[in-house]
Amino acid sequence: MKHDDIKKILLEDEEIKVEYDALSPIYEIKKELIRLRLEKGLSQHDLADLIGTKQSAISRLENGSYNPSIEFLSKIAHALGKELHISFN
Repeated sequence: MKHDDIKKILLEDEEIKVEYDALSPIYEIKKELIRLRLEKGLSQHDLADLIGTKQSAISRLENGSYNPSIEFLSKIAHALGKELHISFN
């Protein structure tokens, strides 16, 4: 069975779907940060140096074991040549 098949089955459960949807913005941010870092040709260590933190902090952010502050995300955005914008839709 493929990952997408299992995901589809699990998301048929309303309780699981609600939790999954609630986590979506966090995963999208992390996925975008990884994409931008790689696009710039930066390692986790390089990015950490640019913002004055340790590589392990970038690793924890990217692997989902750390929920960053807005200030931390802003530092990363600026290091990647971007601006951080937060909106409520």
